[in-house]
Amino acid sequence: MNSKASAIVDRIRELEAELEVRVAEERAEMGERLDKGRAELDRDLEAMHRSLRVGVLRYISEAQISVILTAPFIYALLLPFAFLDLSVSIYQAVCFRAYGIERVRRRDYIVYDRGKLSYLNAIEKINCTYCSYANGVIAYVREVAGRTEQYWCPIKHALKVRGQHKRQRLFEEYGDGADYQKRLAKHRAALKTDEKAERRDKDPGL
Repeated sequence: MNSKASAIVDRIRELEAELEVRVAEERAEMGERLDKGRAELDRDLEAMHRSLRVGVLRYISEAQISVILTAPFIYALLLPFAFLDLSVSIYQAVCFRAYGIERVRRRDYIVYDRGKLSYLNAIEKINCTYCSYANGVIAYVREVAGRTEQYWCPIKHALKVRGQHKRQRLFEEYGDGADYQKRLAKHRAALKTDEKAERRDKDPGL
């Protein structure tokens, strides 16, 4: 990666860090705080949230028939997601250990906190829990796949590809074969420590 592109990537990381700080500040302003890794709300805000909750019977009666009929198709994906989750967890437990890659912490990607919100009824909490799991699994698998790609083929595509993972920014340019094997070794070496370094950046106390 050339120096200009590298500088842009560094700036993107700085902006992402700034965004996290700003989001934390906004959460604090609305009464939310983090207590031992769990999101909690002030009592007054909690009481207001309970008053906003829509009852289950009303929620079902006001639901569109198309939503009710398609719900089984949504939840039918739970088994494939669970199988993918298990398969990838086994894969990284075996292969990442063999390759010397820092393993992805699953709990950083699959988080169940929205079910604690008092303005959600039982059905909405179940829906939120399912969405947390499904999207968390996708993010978790994406990071495992991204690290695998960085280990075996850290080369950018020649064509523009949508939705690429953030590691793609640091990959080698397409067609730049000079000293590729040496640069490949650097990419692999970085995988041994980069998650630990990222966690330290977010929490210097680690």
